[in-house]
Formats: sequence, structure tokens, C-alpha cells
Amino acid sequence: MDQAIPLETQTLYAEFLERLRVLELERTFGHLAGGFGRKVVEGKTFWYFRTSEGGHGRSEFYVGPDSESTLKLMAHYRPQRREALEAQADLARMASMLTIGGCMRTDAPSARVISALASGGIFRLGGVLVGTHAYIALGNLLGFRWVHSTHTQDLDFAAFRTLEVGIPPGQTDLWGALDALQMGFLPVPGLDPNSPHTSYSVRGQKLRVDLLTTASRRGPFTPIRIPRFQAAALPMPFMDYLLEGNIHALALSGGVSLVKVPDPARYGFHKLLVADERAIAEQTKVAKDIAQASEMLGLLLRLRPGDVERAYGALKKRGLGKRVARTAARHLPKESPILNFISGDGKVD
Repeated sequence: MDQAIPLETQTLYAEFLERLRVLELERTFGHLAGGFGRKVVEGKTFWYFRTSEGGHGRSEFYVGPDSESTLKLMAHYRPQRREALEAQADLARMASMLTIGGCMRTDAPSARVISALASGGIFRLGGVLVGTHAYIALGNLLGFRWVHSTHTQDLDFAAFRTLEVGIPPGQTDLWGALDALQMGFLPVPGLDPNSPHTSYSVRGQKLRVDLLTTASRRGPFTPIRIPRFQAAALPMPFMDYLLEGNIHALALSGGVSLVKVPDPARYGFHKLLVADERAIAEQTKVAKDIAQASEMLGLLLRLRPGDVERAYGALKKRGLGKRVARTAARHLPKESPILNFISGDGKVD
């Protein structure tokens, strides 16, 4: 059985999540470590801000010409930076309180990667954390610790091919952010040497980052460039269903990152959808897919049955209801509440 996180910790989590959402909207130069430098071009002086943080690795941003208004703007950096560091220390304390209070932690190397990509804007640009790290974040969001193993250093990020409506235009550099971490990331060669890379790993370690995107049911499943990430992504079936209606959550470690994750019910059904899509070499992952789907959907049927009904209704509209029913019948025990739900045509008694 899943284990409930204490109510006081759940309350702190909700307050913490809202605070981070507000801070995300108030980001300034003060949130980046760096300094100002000047350049002289044709006898005129211009100021730039240089940093190694963010989505482009070592970068510099134009601030303005050498004028009173530019100098005044730069003078605000130190107090803003001081406030940002104080806020970061406070957030780290709150993150520690959450993990002590029963929330699940993301392993430290994975948390560093998530933090770097979050700072670079991957989630602001429509990226969504999927896979087991999203599963951990969703458990904390729902107020429960998962029973089945959540140990992995595979980091999966997914996004629609084009920007969703309402997301401001912009760019980040996924590879630049990974390289700037100096953790030893290298692009993973694909089967076709002429195709762009969609995965990055650290030699001799299990740490790996994969970028995924949507695909039609029949493919093709060859890498596709995602210009706003300056990277390529591997199309995966059913990814459009998973990415619709994503929500905010927290990735907790020694610190914390605000991330986007899939809707919990869609996450559970997506695991059932992909379980039988696995290649023979990935059969060990099938058991994890089924375990996560069973825990997630079982919990939601107890806590939020309406969410499960809506997610299943979206499946049926795509003509995928029977497919999920077959997979569930093959892998879940006969007394499973999920099977009872599906056999009842997606209605909760």
C-alpha cells in the first residue's frame, strides 16, 4: 500500500509550490550568478551581463549603453542578488523540511540536471518532465509515498513539436546547459550516424537525459529538431495524450526546482499504453510501467475518481480504450479496481 505523507507536510508542500510559482514570475538578473563587463565598439561603451548559469551555459546578455539609466539598472543587481541568495537559502530549508516530513527525494545528480534545465527555461518553453522522476514528483504532489522502487537516473523530458498557445516565444540550449554542468555529459550516437542526437549520458554512469516529442501512431519515429531547445527529440507514440493538461510540481533534493509534470491520471493510463510497446530488450521496464500505472490509478480512484474518468474519456475519444483494457487484463490481477473501472465503461460506482 502507498503511504500517506503527514498532513502538515502536505500543507507546507502546497504553500511551497505556490511560493515558487510566484518567484518564477519575478525572475531577474539577481537570480543568476555573474558579473557585468563592458565592450568598446567604435569608441562607444556598452555593458553586458556575463553568467555561466541558465540555458546557454556561459552566456552574456546585453544590458545597455554606458549611460546613467544603465548604471542605475546595474546598481540594483547586488541587492537583488542578495535577496535571491537569501530566498534560495530559505527554499533549501523548506525543501529539507519537506523531505524530513516524508516527501520523496530526487537523487542529487538528477536534481542538478533538472535544476539547470529549469533555470534555462525548459519548462517555461513547454517542456515537461516525464518518466520516473515525474512519478516521484506526482507522489509528493498527491501527498503519498510510492511503495514500488523509484530509483533511476534516466531523465526524460518531453514537449510538443511546436509551442502551445499562451507560451511566450524564446529559446534555451539544452546541450549547452548540460555541458556547462561539467558532469561529463556526451551525446549518445543513434542508429543512424547522420541523425541528430536526442540523448545524452555520462560515460561509466547510469545518468542519462532523453528528449522526446509527439508522433503519429504510425511514425515516422526519427529524430525531429525542436528549435526552441536547440536540440532534437525522439517522437514517441501516445505522447500527445500524456502532455495535454500538464501541471506544476516540485522536484526535491538538497534544493528544489519548479517543474512541469503530466496530469496524474493521464500518466497512469499512458504507462498502460506504452507497456506493450516496449522492445524485447526493454521487458524489464514493462514491470515498472505496470507497477506505476497500478499505484497511480489505484490511488486516484480512491482520492480523485473524477480525474480518472476524464482521463479515460480522453483515451476513448482517441480510440485507445480497448487497447488499455487489453493491456490491463493481461497484466493486472482480476481483483484490481482499475479492471473493475474499465469493465464498468470508465464509470466509478
